[in-house]
Amino acid sequence: MRTIPMIPTRTNRPDLNQIVHKMIALRKQGIMMTLLAVCPNSIAVLEAAVKIAELNNMPMLFAATLNQVDRDGGYTGWTPQQFVNQIDRFLNRYPGRAWLYPCLDHGGPWLKDAHTSAHLTLNETMSEVKSSLQACLQAGYALLHIDPTVDRTLSTGHSPEISMVIERTVELITYVEEQRQISGYPTVSYEVGTEEVQGGLVDWINFSQFIQGLREALHERKLMHAWPCFVVGKVGTDLATTTFDTEIARRLYQQLAPMGSLVKGHYTDWVANPTAYPQTGMGGANVGPQFTAAELDAIISLCDLETSITGLQNPSRFMIVLETAVVVSNRWQKWLSSGEIGSPFEDLTTERRKWLISTGARYVWTDHNVHASRLQLYENVKGKLSDPHGYVVDQIAEKMQDYVNAFNLKESIPLFS
Repeated sequence: MRTIPMIPTRTNRPDLNQIVHKMIALRKQGIMMTLLAVCPNSIAVLEAAVKIAELNNMPMLFAATLNQVDRDGGYTGWTPQQFVNQIDRFLNRYPGRAWLYPCLDHGGPWLKDAHTSAHLTLNETMSEVKSSLQACLQAGYALLHIDPTVDRTLSTGHSPEISMVIERTVELITYVEEQRQISGYPTVSYEVGTEEVQGGLVDWINFSQFIQGLREALHERKLMHAWPCFVVGKVGTDLATTTFDTEIARRLYQQLAPMGSLVKGHYTDWVANPTAYPQTGMGGANVGPQFTAAELDAIISLCDLETSITGLQNPSRFMIVLETAVVVSNRWQKWLSSGEIGSPFEDLTTERRKWLISTGARYVWTDHNVHASRLQLYENVKGKLSDPHGYVVDQIAEKMQDYVNAFNLKESIPLFS
Protein backbone atom coordinates (compact mmCIF):
# COMPACT_ATOMS: atom_id res chain seq x y z
CA MET A 1 0.00 0.00 0.00
CA ARG A 2 1.53 3.30 -1.02
CA THR A 3 1.14 6.62 0.74
CA ILE A 4 -0.68 9.32 -1.20
CA PRO A 5 0.99 12.71 -0.70
CA MET A 6 -1.09 15.56 0.69
CA ILE A 7 -2.02 18.10 -1.99
CA PRO A 8 -3.28 21.65 -1.48
CA THR A 9 -6.95 20.95 -2.31
CA ARG A 10 -7.10 18.40 0.52
CA THR A 11 -5.33 20.48 3.15
CA ASN A 12 -7.25 20.99 6.39
CA ARG A 13 -10.69 20.34 4.97
CA PRO A 14 -13.32 17.78 5.97
CA ASP A 15 -14.54 15.29 3.41
CA LEU A 16 -17.96 15.78 1.82
CA ASN A 17 -19.59 13.07 3.93
CA GLN A 18 -18.63 15.07 7.01
CA ILE A 19 -19.87 18.28 5.40
CA VAL A 20 -23.26 16.74 4.61
CA HIS A 21 -23.69 15.26 8.08
CA LYS A 22 -22.88 18.66 9.58
CA MET A 23 -25.38 20.37 7.27
CA ILE A 24 -28.10 18.01 8.47
CA ALA A 25 -27.20 18.79 12.10
CA LEU A 26 -27.05 22.55 11.44
CA ARG A 27 -30.46 22.48 9.81
CA LYS A 28 -31.94 21.22 13.09
CA GLN A 29 -30.50 24.38 14.65
CA GLY A 30 -32.13 26.57 12.01
CA ILE A 31 -28.93 27.11 9.98
CA MET A 32 -29.66 26.30 6.35
CA MET A 33 -27.37 26.29 3.34
CA THR A 34 -26.90 24.61 -0.04
CA LEU A 35 -23.49 23.81 -1.52
CA LEU A 36 -22.69 25.29 -4.92
CA ALA A 37 -21.18 22.94 -7.52
CA VAL A 38 -19.69 24.78 -10.48
CA CYS A 39 -19.24 22.88 -13.74
CA PRO A 40 -15.66 23.84 -14.71
CA ASN A 41 -16.20 24.23 -18.43
CA SER A 42 -13.38 26.76 -18.96
CA ILE A 43 -10.31 28.10 -17.22
CA ALA A 44 -12.06 31.45 -16.67
CA VAL A 45 -15.01 29.73 -14.96
CA LEU A 46 -12.64 27.69 -12.82
CA GLU A 47 -10.69 30.78 -11.75
CA ALA A 48 -13.90 32.69 -11.00
CA ALA A 49 -15.14 29.83 -8.80
CA VAL A 50 -11.90 29.68 -6.80
CA LYS A 51 -11.94 33.46 -6.42
CA ILE A 52 -15.54 33.47 -5.15
CA ALA A 53 -14.84 30.60 -2.76
CA GLU A 54 -11.84 32.36 -1.25
CA LEU A 55 -13.50 35.76 -0.98
CA ASN A 56 -16.52 34.20 0.77
CA ASN A 57 -14.64 31.73 3.01
CA MET A 58 -16.76 28.83 1.81
CA PRO A 59 -16.64 25.28 0.41
CA MET A 60 -16.84 25.03 -3.39
CA LEU A 61 -17.49 21.92 -5.46
CA PHE A 62 -16.30 21.51 -9.06
CA ALA A 63 -18.52 19.06 -10.95
CA ALA A 64 -16.58 17.93 -14.03
CA THR A 65 -18.16 15.55 -16.55
CA LEU A 66 -16.18 13.04 -18.58
CA ASN A 67 -16.90 15.21 -21.62
CA GLN A 68 -15.17 18.12 -19.90
CA VAL A 69 -12.29 16.41 -18.09
CA ASP A 70 -11.02 12.91 -18.81
CA ARG A 71 -7.95 10.88 -19.65
CA ASP A 72 -8.11 12.17 -23.23
CA GLY A 73 -8.28 15.79 -22.05
CA GLY A 74 -11.99 16.29 -22.72
CA TYR A 75 -13.08 19.54 -24.30
CA THR A 76 -11.28 21.61 -21.65
CA GLY A 77 -7.96 19.97 -22.47
CA TRP A 78 -7.52 18.76 -18.87
CA THR A 79 -6.91 15.25 -17.66
CA PRO A 80 -8.14 14.66 -14.08
CA GLN A 81 -4.65 15.32 -12.72
CA GLN A 82 -4.23 18.49 -14.79
CA PHE A 83 -7.65 19.66 -13.62
CA VAL A 84 -6.73 19.23 -9.95
CA ASN A 85 -3.34 20.84 -10.56
CA GLN A 86 -5.07 23.85 -12.12
CA ILE A 87 -7.32 24.23 -9.08
CA ASP A 88 -4.22 24.13 -6.89
CA ARG A 89 -2.55 26.83 -8.97
CA PHE A 90 -5.49 29.16 -8.32
CA LEU A 91 -5.63 28.32 -4.60
CA ASN A 92 -4.53 31.21 -2.37
CA ARG A 93 -4.39 33.61 -5.33
CA TYR A 94 -7.10 35.66 -3.65
CA PRO A 95 -7.54 36.76 -0.01
CA GLY A 96 -9.68 34.57 2.21
CA ARG A 97 -10.03 30.86 2.79
CA ALA A 98 -11.69 28.16 0.71
CA TRP A 99 -12.28 24.43 0.78
CA LEU A 100 -12.13 23.16 -2.80
CA TYR A 101 -13.58 19.81 -3.87
CA PRO A 102 -12.86 18.39 -7.36
CA CYS A 103 -15.75 16.09 -8.28
CA LEU A 104 -16.78 13.78 -11.11
CA ASP A 105 -20.22 14.47 -12.57
CA HIS A 106 -22.20 11.73 -14.37
CA GLY A 107 -19.65 8.93 -14.28
CA GLY A 108 -21.34 6.05 -16.03
CA PRO A 109 -21.66 4.07 -19.28
CA TRP A 110 -22.36 6.06 -22.45
CA LEU A 111 -22.41 9.39 -20.57
CA LYS A 112 -19.29 10.47 -22.41
CA ASP A 113 -20.39 11.53 -25.89
CA ALA A 114 -17.45 9.74 -27.51
CA HIS A 115 -18.65 6.42 -26.08
CA THR A 116 -22.02 6.85 -27.74
CA SER A 117 -20.67 8.05 -31.08
CA ALA A 118 -18.21 5.11 -31.14
CA HIS A 119 -21.09 2.68 -30.45
CA LEU A 120 -19.24 1.04 -27.57
CA THR A 121 -20.70 -2.11 -26.10
CA LEU A 122 -21.69 -2.24 -22.44
CA ASN A 123 -18.46 -4.02 -21.51
CA GLU A 124 -16.39 -1.53 -23.48
CA THR A 125 -17.98 1.59 -22.02
CA MET A 126 -17.93 0.17 -18.47
CA SER A 127 -14.23 -0.60 -18.88
CA GLU A 128 -13.58 2.96 -20.06
CA VAL A 129 -15.56 4.40 -17.15
CA LYS A 130 -13.63 2.30 -14.65
CA SER A 131 -10.34 3.54 -16.09
CA SER A 132 -11.59 7.11 -15.74
CA LEU A 133 -12.69 6.48 -12.15
CA GLN A 134 -9.19 5.18 -11.44
CA ALA A 135 -7.72 8.38 -12.90
CA CYS A 136 -10.05 10.49 -10.76
CA LEU A 137 -8.98 8.61 -7.63
CA GLN A 138 -5.33 9.04 -8.48
CA ALA A 139 -5.80 12.78 -9.09
CA GLY A 140 -7.45 13.26 -5.70
CA TYR A 141 -11.11 13.81 -6.54
CA ALA A 142 -13.28 14.30 -3.47
CA LEU A 143 -16.56 12.97 -4.88
CA LEU A 144 -17.58 10.57 -7.64
CA HIS A 145 -21.04 10.70 -9.20
CA ILE A 146 -21.82 7.09 -10.11
CA ASP A 147 -24.52 7.23 -12.77
CA PRO A 148 -25.22 4.04 -14.77
CA THR A 149 -28.76 5.16 -15.61
CA VAL A 150 -28.35 5.25 -19.39
CA ASP A 151 -28.37 2.13 -21.54
CA ARG A 152 -27.75 2.69 -25.25
CA THR A 153 -28.56 -0.94 -26.01
CA LEU A 154 -32.23 -0.20 -25.34
CA SER A 155 -34.54 1.39 -27.89
CA THR A 156 -35.18 5.13 -27.68
CA GLY A 157 -37.44 6.12 -24.82
CA HIS A 158 -36.82 2.99 -22.79
CA SER A 159 -35.04 3.07 -19.43
CA PRO A 160 -33.08 0.28 -17.76
CA GLU A 161 -34.80 -1.60 -14.98
CA ILE A 162 -34.19 -0.17 -11.52
CA SER A 163 -32.61 -3.47 -10.49
CA MET A 164 -30.10 -3.08 -13.33
CA VAL A 165 -29.32 0.52 -12.32
CA ILE A 166 -28.67 -0.69 -8.77
CA GLU A 167 -26.51 -3.58 -9.96
CA ARG A 168 -24.31 -1.35 -12.12
CA THR A 169 -24.11 1.35 -9.45
CA VAL A 170 -22.86 -1.20 -6.94
CA GLU A 171 -20.46 -2.68 -9.49
CA LEU A 172 -18.82 0.70 -10.05
CA ILE A 173 -18.71 1.59 -6.35
CA THR A 174 -17.22 -1.84 -5.60
CA TYR A 175 -14.56 -1.25 -8.23
CA VAL A 176 -13.66 2.16 -6.79
CA GLU A 177 -13.46 0.83 -3.24
CA GLU A 178 -11.28 -2.10 -4.32
CA GLN A 179 -8.91 0.23 -6.17
CA ARG A 180 -8.87 2.63 -3.25
CA GLN A 181 -7.85 -0.14 -0.88
CA ILE A 182 -5.26 -1.62 -3.22
CA SER A 183 -3.56 1.71 -3.91
CA GLY A 184 -4.04 3.36 -0.52
CA TYR A 185 -6.11 6.25 -1.82
CA PRO A 186 -7.95 8.39 0.77
CA THR A 187 -11.68 8.06 1.41
CA VAL A 188 -13.85 9.32 -1.42
CA SER A 189 -17.49 10.46 -1.22
CA TYR A 190 -20.23 9.36 -3.59
CA GLU A 191 -23.21 10.81 -5.42
CA VAL A 192 -25.79 8.60 -7.14
CA GLY A 193 -28.91 8.96 -9.22
CA THR A 194 -29.91 11.24 -12.05
CA GLU A 195 -32.43 13.91 -12.93
CA GLU A 196 -32.68 12.72 -16.51
CA VAL A 197 -35.96 11.15 -17.64
CA GLN A 198 -34.18 8.34 -19.48
CA GLY A 199 -32.50 7.44 -16.22
CA GLY A 200 -35.78 6.07 -14.91
CA LEU A 201 -35.47 7.64 -11.44
CA VAL A 202 -37.79 10.64 -11.91
CA ASP A 203 -40.90 8.74 -10.82
CA TRP A 204 -41.30 8.83 -7.02
CA ILE A 205 -41.88 5.07 -6.75
CA ASN A 206 -38.80 4.34 -8.86
CA PHE A 207 -36.74 6.79 -6.81
CA SER A 208 -37.75 5.14 -3.55
CA GLN A 209 -37.19 1.68 -4.99
CA PHE A 210 -33.71 2.70 -6.12
CA ILE A 211 -32.74 4.11 -2.71
CA GLN A 212 -34.00 1.08 -0.82
CA GLY A 213 -32.45 -1.39 -3.25
CA LEU A 214 -29.11 0.40 -3.22
CA ARG A 215 -29.07 0.40 0.56
CA GLU A 216 -29.74 -3.32 0.69
CA ALA A 217 -27.10 -4.09 -1.96
CA LEU A 218 -24.38 -2.01 -0.28
CA HIS A 219 -25.21 -3.54 3.09
CA GLU A 220 -24.99 -7.04 1.62
CA ARG A 221 -21.53 -6.31 0.19
CA LYS A 222 -20.36 -4.65 3.42
CA LEU A 223 -20.03 -1.32 1.60
CA MET A 224 -22.23 0.86 3.76
CA HIS A 225 -19.19 3.05 4.43
CA ALA A 226 -19.59 4.03 0.76
CA TRP A 227 -23.21 5.15 1.21
CA PRO A 228 -23.64 8.29 -0.95
CA CYS A 229 -23.74 11.72 0.65
CA PHE A 230 -25.72 13.08 -2.34
CA VAL A 231 -28.62 11.66 -4.32
CA VAL A 232 -29.61 13.54 -7.46
CA GLY A 233 -33.31 14.36 -7.54
CA LYS A 234 -35.68 15.76 -10.13
CA VAL A 235 -36.75 19.01 -8.46
CA GLY A 236 -38.60 20.75 -11.28
CA THR A 237 -35.72 22.28 -13.22
CA ASP A 238 -34.42 21.14 -16.60
CA LEU A 239 -33.33 22.68 -19.90
CA ALA A 240 -36.81 24.07 -20.50
CA THR A 241 -37.91 25.07 -16.98
CA THR A 242 -36.34 27.23 -14.27
CA THR A 243 -38.80 26.89 -11.40
CA PHE A 244 -37.57 24.87 -8.43
CA ASP A 245 -40.28 22.61 -6.93
CA THR A 246 -40.12 23.18 -3.17
CA GLU A 247 -42.70 20.51 -2.32
CA ILE A 248 -40.76 17.73 -4.04
CA ALA A 249 -37.50 18.97 -2.54
CA ARG A 250 -38.89 18.85 1.00
CA ARG A 251 -40.24 15.35 0.42
CA LEU A 252 -36.87 14.16 -0.85
CA TYR A 253 -35.10 15.74 2.13
CA GLN A 254 -37.40 13.98 4.57
CA GLN A 255 -36.64 10.65 2.92
CA LEU A 256 -32.86 11.05 2.60
CA ALA A 257 -31.71 13.05 5.64
CA PRO A 258 -32.35 10.21 8.14
CA MET A 259 -29.99 8.09 5.99
CA GLY A 260 -27.24 10.73 6.16
CA SER A 261 -27.73 11.94 2.60
CA LEU A 262 -28.95 15.14 0.96
CA VAL A 263 -30.54 15.94 -2.38
CA LYS A 264 -28.40 17.34 -5.18
CA GLY A 265 -30.11 19.35 -7.90
CA HIS A 266 -28.84 19.62 -11.46
CA TYR A 267 -30.01 22.14 -14.09
CA THR A 268 -29.90 24.95 -11.55
CA ASP A 269 -28.91 27.48 -14.23
CA TRP A 270 -31.06 30.63 -14.21
CA VAL A 271 -33.33 29.09 -11.55
CA ALA A 272 -36.13 31.50 -10.68
CA ASN A 273 -36.19 30.88 -6.90
CA PRO A 274 -32.67 29.98 -5.71
CA THR A 275 -33.27 31.17 -2.12
CA ALA A 276 -35.72 28.27 -1.73
CA TYR A 277 -32.91 25.71 -2.06
CA PRO A 278 -31.51 26.00 1.48
CA GLN A 279 -34.99 26.50 2.92
CA THR A 280 -36.09 23.10 1.63
CA GLY A 281 -32.96 21.21 2.64
CA MET A 282 -31.25 20.88 -0.74
CA GLY A 283 -27.70 19.74 -0.16
CA GLY A 284 -26.15 20.92 -3.40
CA ALA A 285 -26.87 22.41 -6.80
CA ASN A 286 -24.95 22.20 -10.08
CA VAL A 287 -24.61 25.27 -12.30
CA GLY A 288 -22.78 25.25 -15.64
CA PRO A 289 -24.24 26.70 -18.86
CA GLN A 290 -25.19 29.95 -17.12
CA PHE A 291 -21.53 30.63 -16.42
CA THR A 292 -20.63 29.90 -20.05
CA ALA A 293 -23.25 32.47 -21.05
CA ALA A 294 -21.77 34.97 -18.58
CA GLU A 295 -18.32 34.35 -20.04
CA LEU A 296 -19.58 34.88 -23.58
CA ASP A 297 -21.52 38.02 -22.61
CA ALA A 298 -18.33 39.47 -21.12
CA ILE A 299 -16.41 38.68 -24.30
CA ILE A 300 -19.15 40.23 -26.43
CA SER A 301 -18.73 43.40 -24.38
CA LEU A 302 -15.02 43.30 -25.22
CA CYS A 303 -15.90 42.83 -28.89
CA ASP A 304 -18.10 45.93 -28.71
CA LEU A 305 -15.19 47.78 -27.14
CA GLU A 306 -12.92 46.56 -29.91
CA THR A 307 -15.24 47.90 -32.62
CA SER A 308 -15.05 51.36 -31.05
CA ILE A 309 -11.30 51.49 -31.67
CA THR A 310 -10.47 53.41 -34.84
CA GLY A 311 -7.66 52.38 -37.14
CA LEU A 312 -7.35 48.85 -35.70
CA GLN A 313 -4.82 46.95 -37.81
CA ASN A 314 -5.65 43.37 -36.78
CA PRO A 315 -9.28 42.93 -35.61
CA SER A 316 -9.98 39.67 -33.82
CA ARG A 317 -13.29 38.89 -35.58
CA PHE A 318 -13.91 36.78 -32.50
CA MET A 319 -17.64 36.11 -32.89
CA ILE A 320 -17.18 34.93 -36.47
CA VAL A 321 -14.37 32.60 -35.40
CA LEU A 322 -16.42 31.32 -32.47
CA GLU A 323 -19.53 30.60 -34.55
CA THR A 324 -17.46 28.77 -37.15
CA ALA A 325 -15.85 26.59 -34.49
CA VAL A 326 -19.18 25.76 -32.84
CA VAL A 327 -20.74 24.79 -36.17
CA VAL A 328 -17.74 22.71 -37.28
CA SER A 329 -17.68 20.88 -33.93
CA ASN A 330 -21.22 19.56 -34.60
CA ARG A 331 -21.83 19.62 -30.83
CA TRP A 332 -24.70 22.05 -31.39
CA GLN A 333 -26.69 19.14 -32.82
CA LYS A 334 -26.82 17.59 -29.34
CA TRP A 335 -29.15 20.38 -28.22
CA LEU A 336 -31.61 20.41 -31.14
CA SER A 337 -35.31 19.94 -30.45
CA SER A 338 -37.14 17.08 -32.15
CA GLY A 339 -38.48 19.44 -34.80
CA GLU A 340 -35.01 20.78 -35.61
CA ILE A 341 -33.14 17.51 -36.03
CA GLY A 342 -31.65 17.25 -39.51
CA SER A 343 -31.82 20.99 -40.18
CA PRO A 344 -28.65 22.78 -41.29
CA PHE A 345 -27.40 25.34 -38.79
CA GLU A 346 -28.05 28.23 -41.17
CA ASP A 347 -31.72 27.22 -41.53
CA LEU A 348 -32.43 27.64 -37.83
CA THR A 349 -33.93 30.86 -36.52
CA THR A 350 -31.62 33.69 -35.47
CA GLU A 351 -32.70 33.22 -31.86
CA ARG A 352 -31.92 29.50 -31.90
CA ARG A 353 -28.55 30.00 -33.60
CA LYS A 354 -27.62 32.56 -30.95
CA TRP A 355 -28.62 30.15 -28.16
CA LEU A 356 -26.72 27.25 -29.71
CA ILE A 357 -23.58 29.35 -30.04
CA SER A 358 -23.92 30.48 -26.44
CA THR A 359 -24.36 26.98 -25.02
CA GLY A 360 -21.87 25.47 -27.47
CA ALA A 361 -19.10 27.96 -26.75
CA ARG A 362 -17.86 25.86 -23.84
CA TYR A 363 -17.01 23.03 -26.21
CA VAL A 364 -14.64 25.16 -28.29
CA TRP A 365 -12.97 27.61 -25.89
CA THR A 366 -9.76 25.58 -26.31
CA ASP A 367 -10.02 25.37 -30.12
CA HIS A 368 -6.79 26.77 -31.56
CA ASN A 369 -8.48 29.40 -33.73
CA VAL A 370 -10.87 30.48 -30.97
CA HIS A 371 -8.05 30.74 -28.45
CA ALA A 372 -5.85 32.74 -30.84
CA SER A 373 -8.72 35.09 -31.72
CA ARG A 374 -9.48 35.61 -28.03
CA LEU A 375 -5.87 36.51 -27.29
CA GLN A 376 -5.96 38.97 -30.19
CA LEU A 377 -9.16 40.50 -28.81
CA TYR A 378 -7.53 40.93 -25.40
CA GLU A 379 -4.50 42.54 -26.97
CA ASN A 380 -6.62 44.89 -29.05
CA VAL A 381 -8.61 46.27 -26.11
CA LYS A 382 -5.75 46.59 -23.62
CA GLY A 383 -5.43 50.27 -24.44
CA LYS A 384 -8.92 50.81 -23.01
CA LEU A 385 -9.06 47.97 -20.46
CA SER A 386 -5.84 46.97 -18.73
CA ASP A 387 -6.88 43.43 -17.72
CA PRO A 388 -9.40 41.92 -20.18
CA HIS A 389 -9.06 38.42 -18.74
CA GLY A 390 -9.65 39.72 -15.23
CA TYR A 391 -12.75 41.52 -16.50
CA VAL A 392 -14.15 38.27 -17.91
CA VAL A 393 -13.41 36.39 -14.68
CA ASP A 394 -15.11 39.11 -12.64
CA GLN A 395 -18.23 39.04 -14.79
CA ILE A 396 -18.54 35.28 -14.26
CA ALA A 397 -17.81 35.66 -10.55
CA GLU A 398 -20.62 38.20 -10.25
CA LYS A 399 -23.14 35.56 -11.38
CA MET A 400 -21.64 33.02 -8.98
CA GLN A 401 -21.94 35.46 -6.11
CA ASP A 402 -25.70 35.55 -6.67
CA TYR A 403 -25.85 31.82 -5.90
CA VAL A 404 -23.50 32.18 -2.92
CA ASN A 405 -25.86 34.77 -1.44
CA ALA A 406 -29.01 32.76 -2.20
CA PHE A 407 -27.49 29.55 -0.79
CA ASN A 408 -26.30 31.20 2.47
CA LEU A 409 -22.69 30.21 1.83
CA LYS A 410 -20.87 33.41 2.76
CA GLU A 411 -18.56 32.84 5.76
CA SER A 412 -19.80 29.24 6.03
CA ILE A 413 -16.46 27.51 6.73
CA PRO A 414 -16.52 28.48 10.44
CA LEU A 415 -19.89 26.72 10.77
CA PHE A 416 -18.23 23.38 10.00
CA SER A 417 -15.56 23.70 12.68
